[in-house]
Amino acid sequence: MKVLVTGGCGFLGSHVCERFHREGWSVVAYDNMTKFELSRTGFSTDAVRSHNADFLRRLGIEIVVEDVRNREALIDHAAGCAFIAHTAAQPAMTISWEDPDLDFGTNVIGTVNVLQTARAHGIPIASCSTVHVYGPWINDSLEEEPTRYVRHPATIREEDPVLSTGAAGKLSPLHASKGAAELYVRSFVDMYGVKAASFRYTGIYGPRQFGGEDHGWVANFALRSLLGWPVSIYGTGKQVRDILYASDAAGAFFDWQRNPIPGTYNVGGGPANAISLIECIRLIERLSGRPAEIGFGPARPGDLSYFVCDVSRARDAFGFVPSVAPERGVRLLLDWIESEKELFRSPSRTTPTG
Repeated sequence: MKVLVTGGCGFLGSHVCERFHREGWSVVAYDNMTKFELSRTGFSTDAVRSHNADFLRRLGIEIVVEDVRNREALIDHAAGCAFIAHTAAQPAMTISWEDPDLDFGTNVIGTVNVLQTARAHGIPIASCSTVHVYGPWINDSLEEEPTRYVRHPATIREEDPVLSTGAAGKLSPLHASKGAAELYVRSFVDMYGVKAASFRYTGIYGPRQFGGEDHGWVANFALRSLLGWPVSIYGTGKQVRDILYASDAAGAFFDWQRNPIPGTYNVGGGPANAISLIECIRLIERLSGRPAEIGFGPARPGDLSYFVCDVSRARDAFGFVPSVAPERGVRLLLDWIESEKELFRSPSRTTPTG
């Protein structure tokens, strides 16, 4: 069996490639290798840019350096594949503000091209979406700013409103592009009978993630804390999110392709893996034995005060159950950072992030 993983040399994509390889599949990692999001990390070096690709090459995985905006290349390299795992994306809200054309081209045109590829070959596809499609309306469900790190009583379900701001924030191009990509997935299911799914991921973290100010907040906190760099939080730090370890996130693709029921699914840590930003930093401090230098800045438009998703639809449809708790997952992330410290030798101290 053969799988094409778009964005295969990215953080999530590399874990998807690793999982399918471990299961005995032939894997093609399809990636343009640009990694725009590395521009804000402070360690945007060639070694960082190629780190995940080098890891995959050592496993014997085929690397194709191409762009999802190139439909002909996608169709060509998907020949003989039984499944497409679509993880290629422009993932950063701030980059979407600054370059909406890049955001649209990657997230919308790229997704349509991947769907057309799946249609051409008659194979199923699962597409990586995001909880950002819900929009910042969720902030309105909090009657007031929490004074303690308490759990909101509700979890967010797939039936809840999407792309709605309420009184709490603004829609960004990232909200729009991810929402549009989901609509195209649904349209290809309805109009062309493609077996396709959208995974609304939340808070993925783990080894091989180079978290910066744009995305990957758990990795960002871990990197900066462990390396002695200052950490900034935008807002109060009492924002609560559910987080999902990388191997669990990758496993959702493998599990779904065994029973490819089309649909839209929350794929997150759920209530058992909910944590506030401050709680996450305290966990990192305890596991690393190093205090963090924390600064606070104003909340950013579009950010969520609260998000914990209901994953029961994914559990019922294809058996998705997150298995790695934050205590273990953050420990594994810290161990990886320690083992790869040479990658982070030249930090930029100008924009610490949270």
